[in-house]
Amino acid sequence: MPEFSIKDVGLKVGLEIHQQLDTNKKLFCNCPPIESDEYTIKFQRKLRAVKSELGEYDPAALFEKSKSKIIIYYANPQSSCLVEQDEEPPHNLDEDAKKLVLVIASSLRSNIFSEIYPMRKTVIDGSNTTGFQRTMLVSQGGFIEVDNEKIGVQSICLEEDAAKLLRDKGSIREYSLDRLGVPLVEIALEPVEGEPKKIKNIALSLGRLLRSTKKVTRGIGSIRQDVNVSVNNGGGVVEVKGVQQLDQLEKVVEFEAKRQHGLVKIIEKIKNSNFKDISKENDVFEITDEWKQCKSKIVQKALNDNFRIKVIHVKNFAGMFGYSPYNGIRLGKEIGQLVKFFGIGGVFHSDELPNYGIEEEDISIVKNLLKTKENDAFLIIAAPTDKIDFAIDSVINRIRDAGRIVPSETRLATQTGETVFLRPRPGASRMYPETDIPPIIITQKELDYAKNNIPKSWDESITELRNKYNLNQQLAEQIFDSKYIELFEKIVQRIKVNPTFVASILCSTIINLERNGLNAQLLSNNEILKSFELLGNGKIAKESIEMIYENIMAGKSRTIEEAIKNASINTVKQDELDQMLEKIIENNKNMIKNQKERAMGPLMGIVMKELRGKVSGEVINKLLLLKIRNVLENN
Repeated sequence: MPEFSIKDVGLKVGLEIHQQLDTNKKLFCNCPPIESDEYTIKFQRKLRAVKSELGEYDPAALFEKSKSKIIIYYANPQSSCLVEQDEEPPHNLDEDAKKLVLVIASSLRSNIFSEIYPMRKTVIDGSNTTGFQRTMLVSQGGFIEVDNEKIGVQSICLEEDAAKLLRDKGSIREYSLDRLGVPLVEIALEPVEGEPKKIKNIALSLGRLLRSTKKVTRGIGSIRQDVNVSVNNGGGVVEVKGVQQLDQLEKVVEFEAKRQHGLVKIIEKIKNSNFKDISKENDVFEITDEWKQCKSKIVQKALNDNFRIKVIHVKNFAGMFGYSPYNGIRLGKEIGQLVKFFGIGGVFHSDELPNYGIEEEDISIVKNLLKTKENDAFLIIAAPTDKIDFAIDSVINRIRDAGRIVPSETRLATQTGETVFLRPRPGASRMYPETDIPPIIITQKELDYAKNNIPKSWDESITELRNKYNLNQQLAEQIFDSKYIELFEKIVQRIKVNPTFVASILCSTIINLERNGLNAQLLSNNEILKSFELLGNGKIAKESIEMIYENIMAGKSRTIEEAIKNASINTVKQDELDQMLEKIIENNKNMIKNQKERAMGPLMGIVMKELRGKVSGEVINKLLLLKIRNVLENN
């Protein structure tokens, strides 16, 4: 199997950044964006596709409608009101969000419009109770400079964030309304050529510019990158949604480039075959009754669920479903992902059979029914009656596309850095004017305010951090890029504690605990602040902070007080400490006589096993050294 080289594919990537704005209220109501696990309100909807002003249906909306999902919403009155439930018209636009998006647009030298027109963007996957997302085009043009190259800005929009997906199983999809309506800035950049690392650097630079405003939300889920990817000779542009981390972005771009270039190779192979076309009328057959004796557990489960089983005959297509130009890239896999989003488990194709409990006898039944020739292929699908025909239409269209173009579609990024089919790309009929909100005027005074409040550059911000708190370059960069920058400044301004130590705990200790599989989401900013207050008051030792955080992040405790109790972190009085050190010295006098002050290292290890987290290491170090010297002097 050939190795993939990204330099040879003509990769082109357009980056879109979606960043939550930290304005303490939602875009069209006064509700604060508080996330909660407790919901006192529950209701359900079933959304449907409607025609645009020109009488056309959006393909992405039709695709979602075909899934026939019932949407259940959960709400907390603290974080949502009748606006989010679509039982009340939107209120006036949040002025803080408006000011902030104008500052961001000015920072990117983008051309701000004098009037902003709210629009409705059709979204019927359930993430918006209304069936649409409110969005406003604020500006166009401008650029961001990355590594001495100007990367153009296409557009900047101010819009509502979507509801948070809780569960999606069977015919039920569940959302919470905590996040719905939170103000979001969307920045779309011009497509650029280059390798994934370049795209990662662009996203990093844009993220840093946004963080420089100190008015954007930090943490997982608060910033999302969508990427539009294409390769030479592919034809289509694929949108990949839901990239939340920069390392993931680099992997996703590389995988999508490999996937698309693999599909280009599949196109070439199909063009060199005798494949012509598929006719739904002549090439689709039902085999539900014929396969009732099939021993495959998968087939029997489908029959027990009253699914219908159909086979699609694809002439002169043998080997095409299983052909893999690169590892993991196959047309059969593409079609399998496609039907899964109709709630269908997958498909069987002739290149992988017999398998999955399907035997030669079952395959012979299909071949005799289709009257297949040696170079023919077939594909088998089982689904409920209300879904199977729509799924077959989509599969036939996908096979037709396979011989001519990389389909333009929307895909979802996975945690492993791959992408899976999500839905077709939306069309122009997706957008129409908002009728509940009048046009928004941008005054000269607002433009002047935005230009006068352009934030410091990232380099200037890092220099300020270094000088103000005496941090080294690496630590200053880490704390600025982290979600803890505001908390860091609050701690060092309120509590007498070493800023370098605070930054190290926030940027290294917590991250290391996360890498060991612990959950940082369980450790709130209030509890972190409380731990440093206890440290500043001398009630806990520096060494106990990691133990406390580990206890909370493991789910064993909810608060600092509980963690101190559960981890048995109790401060030791001076006389107790003296007694313990004297005992250890007495038990190791021979070591001290032989190694003299070099015995300090091993003895410190012995002491810290008993006293870790209970007494400051600095205090123990001084007392232990003093006692070792006393022993040596007495000898």
